[in-house]
Amino acid sequence: MSTPTIRHVRAFTVRGGGADYHDQSGAHWIDDHIATPMARYPAYRASRRSFGLNVLGTLVVEVEASDGTVGFGVTTAGLPGAWIVEQHLARFVEGQKVTDLEKMWDQMFLSTLHYGRKGLAINAISAVDLALWDLLGHLRQEPVYHLLGGAVRDELVFYATGARPDLARDLGFVGGKLPLHHGPAEGEEGWHRNLEELATMRQRVGDDFWLMWDCWMSLDLPYAIRLAQAARGLGLKWLEEALLPDDYWGYRDLRRAAPPDLLITTGEHESTRYGFRMLLEMECCDIIQPDVGWCGGLTELIKISALAEARHVLVVPHGSSVYSYHFVLTRHHSPFAEFLMMAPQADQVVPMFTPLLLDEPVPANGRLKLPDRPGFGVRLNPACPLERPFAR
Repeated sequence: MSTPTIRHVRAFTVRGGGADYHDQSGAHWIDDHIATPMARYPAYRASRRSFGLNVLGTLVVEVEASDGTVGFGVTTAGLPGAWIVEQHLARFVEGQKVTDLEKMWDQMFLSTLHYGRKGLAINAISAVDLALWDLLGHLRQEPVYHLLGGAVRDELVFYATGARPDLARDLGFVGGKLPLHHGPAEGEEGWHRNLEELATMRQRVGDDFWLMWDCWMSLDLPYAIRLAQAARGLGLKWLEEALLPDDYWGYRDLRRAAPPDLLITTGEHESTRYGFRMLLEMECCDIIQPDVGWCGGLTELIKISALAEARHVLVVPHGSSVYSYHFVLTRHHSPFAEFLMMAPQADQVVPMFTPLLLDEPVPANGRLKLPDRPGFGVRLNPACPLERPFAR
């Protein structure tokens, strides 16, 4: 039987603009005075939405095979990402065999070098790549983790990211990652409030539960070193994304200065094997955290992971639901996964991509057995209005 080819590539945004899985309305922990690089400007300190974290919105990419089978992928790239997919990337996908994943990825990457390499262009490539893997799974009637070589464990184990690690402990997660609320611009008062919050949470959860800090690129090197050393007595497991993502030299120095029992992690906002090669060769961190929707997709995550495995560095992808779960299930050096607590008070386990996706699995008691459904095992919700702004 001949291999199907790609007939159409289509790029959609969520109608209404600005909506994505980071755009939480009302009072929500994910947007509550979290330390950011923009916090040096008081006007942008209280909310990440104030400086435009939600400005791009969601990008949904569909790829349709010559037999009518459809796969899709999701990322944050919104309207500009949709333009890149329809007006540029589609030419390297349409007409190709569905199995030519490496060729399609390479052509998309090389053709966008003059304006890409990181950020928006790589987000768009990631969405196309995820859609292609989903399509291949549907054509073969296999889950993506089968295509990746099969599961190496029976179930996934999760830590939770949210404002209430004490509630995450009660829900069965192995650890809880707190957002850091105050950065260098808030001086000694902010410094002491950070440590007080960590101490209070440690008292609530006990000594055996993991606690981590997500700094979201908000610190300078002296502050990060001081914070790492001060947190030692409070049993902090790791300090995440303390510095700007391109400050490889700073991460190297932070890791050297950190207490030996405190892990340094980063990579959520890094892209492609080339960026991660810098992190790994300069010994910047103990765990890398690529987001499969931002780093180049699953095709590139395979390469990133191989680099890390050769250096005995763990790969724990940034929370991206099923798009990373299928990968983590197949890799020994990805021993656990992140679950983003999307409930406003971080007190319930709800699907990350609600309401956009249907059939999205969530952990119970901090564990998850992935369903054996084709592709990534999820469907687009027909009740979510999508529009194709750059239809060809």
